[in-house]
Amino acid sequence: MKIAFFDSGMGGLTVLNEAMNQLPNEEFLYFADTLHVPYGTKSKEEVSSFVKQSVERIVKEDVKALVIACNTATSIAVSDLRAYYDFPIIGMEPAVKPAIEMNRATGKRVLVLATPLTLKQTKYHELVSRIDDQSIVDSLPLPELVRYCEELNFEDATMIDYFKSKFAAFDINLYGTVVLGCTHYPFYKEILKKILPEDVQIVDGSAGTVKRLIQLLSPSNQLKDSGESTIKFMCSDDNQDYIEKMKFALNLLQTKR
Repeated sequence: MKIAFFDSGMGGLTVLNEAMNQLPNEEFLYFADTLHVPYGTKSKEEVSSFVKQSVERIVKEDVKALVIACNTATSIAVSDLRAYYDFPIIGMEPAVKPAIEMNRATGKRVLVLATPLTLKQTKYHELVSRIDDQSIVDSLPLPELVRYCEELNFEDATMIDYFKSKFAAFDINLYGTVVLGCTHYPFYKEILKKILPEDVQIVDGSAGTVKRLIQLLSPSNQLKDSGESTIKFMCSDDNQDYIEKMKFALNLLQTKR
């Protein structure tokens, strides 16, 4: 049986890559909703419908767990999915809690980068209000970044200018941690390192998500300890060119291990 990963596009590959590191013997399925990418600029109702349609296709593939490798989709649809399906469904949320813990003793602030829709969700605001007792969290929407990633635009010159323009309104020296609150954003981690001060830590939710996946599957002995890892790629418009693009993007991530 497969562990499935779902995202609107190729962002969830960053989470799949982490799972491949920690679970080298598993069979994986990766599904991208290419008919509707990006989610972060659409309405909550649209995203909910798109996610449910995609999961209906995914469950036909003999899966033992599903990772919603998208912060926006998690905040909108994960509760409904868990109520409907009886296998483990793991969602994602911006790694605000560990970021705050990193900065409690330093007096530094936390900057969360995410899609506009994630930052609008009640779930995000509840998360921040629950754990940000020192009011050190700021948020910055990056509506264009998913599109850049989907276009495989990783050129230093273009992206450095983009990030500098977005950070212009912030005194970046006040921050100790930057949170990558969309699974597409870790593709730009190395570029961000070039423009952020050296002491700024960059975190995302991939490791914590895979840790939770392991916690849910281990008690029932559903994790494989031998065998060759495999990956099946699917997308909602059945576009073979996009599947090849996903394979290329995953290879980029693997070469950075």
